[in-house]
This record gives sequence, C-alpha cells and structure tokens, in this order.
Amino acid sequence: MGQAATTAYRAARDFLLNHRDDYDAAVNGFHWPDLGDEFCWAVDWFDVVAQDNDRPALVIVEQDGSRAARTFQEMSRRSDQVATWLGSLGVRKGDAVLVMLNNQVELWETMLGVMKLGAVIVPTATAAGPADLTDRIGRTAARAVVANAADTEKLDGLPGDYLRIAVGETAGWRDFGAAFETPWRPIAHPGTAPQDRLLLYFTSGTTSKPKLVEHTQVSYPVGHLSTFYWIGLRPGDVHLNVSSPGWAKHAWSNFFAPWIGEATIFLYSYTRFDAPAMLEQLRSEGVTSFCAPPTVWRMLINADLGDKPATLREVVGAGEPLNPEVIRQIEKSWGVTIRDGYGQTETSVQIANTPGSRVKPGSMGRPLPGVPSGLADPTTGELLPAGANEGEICLDLGQHPVGLMTGYVADPERNADVMAHGVYHTGDVASRDADGYYTYIGRTDDVFKASDYKISPFELESVLIEHPAVAEAAVVPAPDPVRLAIPKAYIALAPGHDATRETAFEILKYAREHLAPYQRVRRVEFYELPKTISGKIRRVELRGREADIAGSRSVPEWRDDDFPELKG
Repeated sequence: MGQAATTAYRAARDFLLNHRDDYDAAVNGFHWPDLGDEFCWAVDWFDVVAQDNDRPALVIVEQDGSRAARTFQEMSRRSDQVATWLGSLGVRKGDAVLVMLNNQVELWETMLGVMKLGAVIVPTATAAGPADLTDRIGRTAARAVVANAADTEKLDGLPGDYLRIAVGETAGWRDFGAAFETPWRPIAHPGTAPQDRLLLYFTSGTTSKPKLVEHTQVSYPVGHLSTFYWIGLRPGDVHLNVSSPGWAKHAWSNFFAPWIGEATIFLYSYTRFDAPAMLEQLRSEGVTSFCAPPTVWRMLINADLGDKPATLREVVGAGEPLNPEVIRQIEKSWGVTIRDGYGQTETSVQIANTPGSRVKPGSMGRPLPGVPSGLADPTTGELLPAGANEGEICLDLGQHPVGLMTGYVADPERNADVMAHGVYHTGDVASRDADGYYTYIGRTDDVFKASDYKISPFELESVLIEHPAVAEAAVVPAPDPVRLAIPKAYIALAPGHDATRETAFEILKYAREHLAPYQRVRRVEFYELPKTISGKIRRVELRGREADIAGSRSVPEWRDDDFPELKG
C-alpha cells in the first residue's frame, strides 16, 4: 500500500513539475493522487525521498553567522528517533502535541516525528503567552508540549496533565536531546488513513477569537501540491520563506512545498528583521526561490535592493495582498515579477499567479490546478457562473477540494455557515475579469459603503503606502451624518517622519490626487496599529474604536476640511 501511495503522489507531483510553465495544460490535465486506505506523508513521501540522499534538506543560518544543516537522510533518521522516543513516553496515534519552537532544527525533527507516530501537530508561535497557551492546551487536549527551555516559564502553573519536553535543560521538563541517545531504527508506518487528523491550527484572530482549524493527513500534505506549483519549485532548489513558526504559512512554504519539490529549506534566523542582512543571505546562499509577505518586501525596497541575486529565479508574496507599487519596484530593480498567491489557514493556496503566466497589475492570479475556486453571490451565497463578476471567494464542495480543512473543531454553527450552499465561504471578496483573473477587494467584514459607493480598504491602503511617510495603513469606516460613513486611515509612520499637521496634509493631498472622488480618504490619524500575534492588523478593533467615538473627534485626528487647500 505504501509503495502505491508513493507512486501516485510522485506522478501527481511530476505532472505539475513538467507543466510548471503551461497553466492551461496543468489545469486541464491535473488529477489529485489516489492514495488508497493508508497514507503518512512523512513515511510514504519524505522517507522515500530521503533514502541515501545526502543533499541538504534544511539549512539554518543565525545572525552571528553560525549554521546548522541536515541532509534528507539525517532528517529522516533523526525524526525516526524522535518518534520512537515520544512513543516510549506514551504519545500515541491521535494524541495532540503542541509544538512551540523557533526556526531551529528541532522544529522540523519534531514535526516529522509526530507525523510518523500518527499523532497530531499543534503548531504554536513562541509569542503566545500563558492565556493563549491555556486556551490551546485546553481546546486541543494536548498530550505533550515541546518548547525551548527559555519559554517553559510561560507554562508554569498552567492546568493539564501533559508531557513537558524542553529543548535545553530545565527543571521538571524532559530533555529533547534524550531522543538521540538510542540507536536509530526505522519506524513502522502508523497506519493513518487519509481522513485522519494531522494538524490543528489556530487562526490569527483578526476579527474574532482564534478559530481551531482541523487538517487531515492529505489536506495539507497533498493539498500543498498547489503551493509547490505556485512557487515554481524544482528538485535541488534552495527555497527561503520569511514566516514565523506556529502559523499556517510556515507549514505551506517552510515544510510541505519545498520537500514536495525535493528542495532545500533555507532559513535566516533573526531576533529582529534586518533587510540588508536578508539581502546578503539571498546572494551568498544561492537562494533560487524567495517568498515574503508585503511588509518584508517594502522593508527590502526601503533598504536599497541593489542588483538581483544571481541565482534567484522565483519571487512570490503571500500573507496579505501585494500592492501594485511593490511589484513595480521589484520589477524596476531586479527585472523579475513578484507573483502573488492567495489562501488561508483553512486551505492550501487557492488562487495565484503561476510561473510562465501573464501577471496583471493588482491581480492575485487564477485558480490553481485541482482547486475549484469560484465566486459566490454575496446575498444568496450560491456560486456565480464563470465570467466577469464580483463576489465572495469560495471553493466548490461538489468538486471535493483536497486542500480544504475538515472544519472548525467543536463549532457546528460556524461550520454550517462556512459550508452553506454547497461551497466553502472564505469571507474574502474579489472581482474576476473575463480572463479568469481575480483581484482582491477585502474581507466581507472590512468592505463598507460611503455615499452608497462600495469601498475596498485594501485599494485605498495600496495608494496610501505609496507615500514615503506611510509605513502601514488601515482604512475603516468613520460614521458620518451625511454620507453614512467616510474612509478614515489609521497610519503607522515610516522612520524619519513625524505626526504633524504638515504630514497629515501631505498624505491627504496624495490620496486626493490618486483616488477617485468617492474613495477619498477624509480623515487620518497616526496610531499604533493593533495586531494579532501573527502580525496581521486587527481592523475590527479600529472599527470598534470609531463606533465608540462616533459624534466626537479623536485626538490627534486630521480631517480634510481642516485644510482649505483641499476644498474644491
């Protein structure tokens, strides 16, 4: 059974590899692999690829220049040892293991080892505090927690009967290093079925309490064939993705997609992002593909990009929509086009600009092979026919989207809502043109009306961040007695710019000159933007703030009618 699953998986992977520059052929000819009754990606794929393979699977460079590297075979054998050791401690198939580690070798060894037991990975950011951890341990019924010694104090006194495993010595915790004290032996297949639980992810909580997302042995391990295709990976590549452990994007692009492609995962580990140092790593480490969120791309641009790294072939962006100005700047400096990709914690990559395809400015691309993305009517929730239209991005459940979660744990009402009308509802609104290209508009909660015109915060924010004084912006509706609501921008200033009347005037003036009259930003406030621990802006807090101060004026806030020069 294992060999048949591996053969089917490789055939699907190789089809996408062989059609990486031909979108139409890939979409028309791709089929998800038939894996039979048992599948464990760590055994049926990774271990097979790793056998007698001395190419680097993982390379991590620290800020001080020190480095750690493991070959594919080393990762395979060390994860066997981790699995054997965890099993000896009582971790069983189906048990949840909360993993709270940085970008360090032990993270990858643990994830593979937990998979090989048939246990369940609960990725958790090291930024999580005691309250977050109490929630996560309780809601997942975690059997074990793996953390760095420096973070164990966060769990002091937290309720629960769970194994405490530390990387590094700390009182009361088992030492992770003990896993490697016994001789290696290959571990048996855990006998996991494709529909068995593999991952439990907490969402970033931008609009509500974090949801608990359940993924299976195939939804990410197989579903991320779409991510492999989007990035454009090839065997032997060196892939660098800027993402923090604990969040879904880390698994997308720092675990599944590169090893699906038999590429090296390269990490530059830092405590504080340093754009010039990151650019140096791209050049010195032979990186061939690079993925980063828009915030990082803007920091790199501001640091002076210089010449394109010689080996760099593919550049992509995800996490939040890419602004057209960022794409333009990279094209101007490096002569390559950043290809945007769209997906969620609940899914693999759904829509993207793929290698060899035309990239339309501002568009996030087209549905990926095997991913039945479409648009739903915002009123009825039903699928819209193909062609140019606007609606909520969705997945057609009738076509069995492989990369989709099974649902939110212990939340039947929410599951009923997001799976209504035979589609999975993403909660994101987009437009689609006659060529099938999608352009992001915003979250259904974020889009609002002003003077009966629909306002896309993302579109306004894309213009605002073009101004040199603006590092980040979040646009929300401010109540207005005449227009019902007007666009207000909360702005985080770029270094070297002060929160003055003059700065507010220049930003309002720039927005006036570059936006349609109905989109005009009429208020600005310089503000420390509230964010989730994953770094995403919590617009829900800003909308709540505006509702609380309705009818009054926050201080300091500048309005367009404060400036006679802007009238007319």
